[in-house]
Amino acid sequence: MNKYLVIYEQGEDGAWGAYSPDLEGVFALGRTRDEVESRMQEAVEAWVELLNEDGKPLPKPCHEAGYIGVAEGRPAA
Repeated sequence: MNKYLVIYEQGEDGAWGAYSPDLEGVFALGRTRDEVESRMQEAVEAWVELLNEDGKPLPKPCHEAGYIGVAEGRPAA
C-alpha cells in the first residue's frame, strides 16, 4: 500500500483545502477539516480509478513532511 503526503491548509475564512504534492491535480475543498479529509479521500480514490482505467501505474510517493520547533519571542536573525 502506498501512503501519500496530504497537505491541509485553513483559509482566512475558516474553510479548508487539501492537496498532495505526489498526486498532480488532486485536491479537495471543505468547510471543516473532517469534510476536506473525506473529500480528499474520495478525490484520491477517483484519481486512482482513472489511472487504472488508462492502464497507468501509480506514482511512487516521494514527499515527506516534518516539523522544526522555534521558540516564541526569539529575535529574528
